Amino acid sequence: MEIVVIKRGRSGFLGIGGEEAVVRVTRCRSEDAMRAAVILAKEVLEKLLSVMRVSATVRVNEPSQSGAISLDITGEDLGILIGRRGNTLSCLQYLVYLVVSHQMKARVPVTIDVEGYRERRHEALRNLAIRIAERVKDTRQSVTMEPMPPGERRIIHLTLRDYPGVTTQSIGEGEDRKVTIIYKE
Repeated sequence: MEIVVIKRGRSGFLGIGGEEAVVRVTRCRSEDAMRAAVILAKEVLEKLLSVMRVSATVRVNEPSQSGAISLDITGEDLGILIGRRGNTLSCLQYLVYLVVSHQMKARVPVTIDVEGYRERRHEALRNLAIRIAERVKDTRQSVTMEPMPPGERRIIHLTLRDYPGVTTQSIGEGEDRKVTIIYKE
């Protein structure tokens, strides 16, 4: 187990004003198990692409900081794998995650990208967030963005977290959840 202290607690005075500690506990996987998970993830993705009759190559990237298996698909005319705003790619990633986690009998995070699509999308979202924040500052009127998946909403929130003059808030429920950028004096 790996234990990381995120926030130290305080005892307070006579039990008043105390705060609980916040820690993150992560189960460490052995290198052999991780290698087996990477091989399995690659094989599952290649099999799915084969069944879909998509001619592409799957490359294993270095694991991310979170320890997720990172796979990149390269080839020609792969827009079908991305889908509208990355929905098909997210579903493909979820399928691989489910199969690998089931086979390994543990949660194994998997990230799949198609020729750098995710990074391009993240950069586009960061630029959009800044443009809208500037418009909110100029007009002093809040702007509600279109519904987005949680990962994309998170990018907007993180981009504008320390941005002067605005704050962000998620509103709505389920798939209709949106980010509102609000003017702050």
